[in-house]
Amino acid sequence: MKTQDNRRNIALVGFMGTGKTTVSAWLRDNLGLKEVDTDALIVEREGMAIKDIFALQGEEGFRDRESAAIASLADRRGLVIACGGGAVLRQENVRSLKESSVIVLLTAAPETVLERVRHSDERPLLNGHMDADYIRGLMEKRRAAYEAAADVTVVTDGRAVEDIAKEICAFAFQE
Repeated sequence: MKTQDNRRNIALVGFMGTGKTTVSAWLRDNLGLKEVDTDALIVEREGMAIKDIFALQGEEGFRDRESAAIASLADRRGLVIACGGGAVLRQENVRSLKESSVIVLLTAAPETVLERVRHSDERPLLNGHMDADYIRGLMEKRRAAYEAAADVTVVTDGRAVEDIAKEICAFAFQE
C-alpha cells in the first residue's frame, strides 16, 4: 500500500463512536503515520479527563482547548489526526484542518454508535442520554457541519477496520 506523502495529513472527523480512534490506530500501525488523537492531546495538556474539563469549564471551555490543539498541528505532516466528535462545529478548526489534511468523515447509524459507546462514562454529551433517539438527534444537529467539512465520507457500520482504512487510503493517496 502506498504511504502518505509529506504534504497532507489524514484528519478523521465524525460523531463519537464512528471509529475514528480505531481507524487512526490501524493507519498508524500499517502506514507508519504518526497518530494524534485531539482528545488525548487535550487530556495530556490539561492534566484532567475530558468529562472533568466539561464539568469545570463547560463545553465552550473544552471547545477552546480543542481549537488550540488542532491549531498546534497545522504545520505538522505525516499525521493521522483523530478529531473529537465536535471538532468541525467551529469553522476555525475546519480551516486549520483543510490547510494540512484530507478530511475524512466517518459515519455510523445511531444504533451502531450506541452499541459502541454504551459502556463509556467518558462521553459528557451522552451521559444520561444513552439512547439511539438522543444520539440520532445530536447527529442530525451536526450533520451539515460534518458534511461541509468532509472531503470524503466513509460508512463504518458492519465493516472491518482494514476495509475502512483501505477506502480512506484509496481516496487520500490518489494521484
